[in-house]
Amino acid sequence: MNEQTEVTEQEIEEFYLRLNKEAQSGGYFLNPDIEFTKDLVKSLIINQRRFSYPACPCRLSSGNREEDLDLICPCDYRDADINRYNACYCALYVSKKAREGEVTVKSIPERRPPKQMRLKMQEEKIKQQEIKQSVSNLPLPVYRCKVCGYLCARPEAPDLCPICKVSKDRFERFI
Repeated sequence: MNEQTEVTEQEIEEFYLRLNKEAQSGGYFLNPDIEFTKDLVKSLIINQRRFSYPACPCRLSSGNREEDLDLICPCDYRDADINRYNACYCALYVSKKAREGEVTVKSIPERRPPKQMRLKMQEEKIKQQEIKQSVSNLPLPVYRCKVCGYLCARPEAPDLCPICKVSKDRFERFI
């Protein structure tokens, strides 16, 4: 499918139901405003078609998966935003209090650093990983899911996180 193909109501409903099931199984909640949430789901489907990955619909994607790894839904900033603001940046995911109407979701500031800072942080992370590798005496490397924090010791990261279901490229070598 290409991005020009209209997104059908059935596609939106199926994606929404799958996303809601995954969210609930991981202890997360989708925004209770169904119409708003389904508009976000439609945008995720469009971005999936456009970029081959479901980039956050409220952020500008580069079209380069490696550059956009931090904003593939669920983005790396989701948990911190929910903890502090009761919703993620695009408000697809909300806290239990927001879901139950105990708090009102307000505007959320952008956490994603500018591109130059992200590149510098990535270089620094590579240096830190090299240091950790040289001092570790573990028989296997330890990988961490950048979305949910899942840790595993194995020869390489899993193809799919067993907790939040993100792909292998969302893992980083931890130790």
